[in-house]
Amino acid sequence: MSMEIDRRTRKRLATRQVISDVATRLFLKKGFDNVTVDEIAEAADVGRKTVFNHFARKEDMFFDLDGQGRRDLEDALKSRQGGASLVETLRLFAHRSALEGRPYIRFFPGSQQFVSAVVASEALTARARAIRDELTDVLSNALSEAAGQPAGDPAANLSAALFVTTWVVAAIEGHRVFGEREDAEEAVASFLAMIDLGTRGLKVAMDSTPYE
Repeated sequence: MSMEIDRRTRKRLATRQVISDVATRLFLKKGFDNVTVDEIAEAADVGRKTVFNHFARKEDMFFDLDGQGRRDLEDALKSRQGGASLVETLRLFAHRSALEGRPYIRFFPGSQQFVSAVVASEALTARARAIRDELTDVLSNALSEAAGQPAGDPAANLSAALFVTTWVVAAIEGHRVFGEREDAEEAVASFLAMIDLGTRGLKVAMDSTPYE
């Protein structure tokens, strides 16, 4: 039975990846707003219903790495070393993500196309804002749980909002540097410099709280 479940899981994940890859190619070739779900389904050789079984909306095919980023962030908090503060754990997570080249924070020509596509589409811009807000809620819950505080703790909400804002600003700066110099190492250094600056402020803001 477990082998059958694993086979089904692999097949489901493989289908999802095919849909995502096909959608990405079409988005980059024609522009996000000019691609329909029916076109994606046809190109991926699946039914329209199958597409929506894997992705709730067309925008989620574009931001298909969002879920992985959330899981990685939650795992980092759950597996933190006993002596590390929660804020320091977030800072180290950003450093590992960038230095390991995790797919949701990389600087290369394809990432420039990604950013340009978001800027060019009102639908993608709106979804990016929604994802930021959703991530803030996820992080707040993860922080409060890790600190043994009740969900909705105001300090956790503030800490999450400040870190997510720091990440967004740092990512924008990294992409700007790469766009100007086409140097991935400089882009990563710029990203991490902003992360460090933002988390220094976050540590001050969280002084004398469980999140320090």
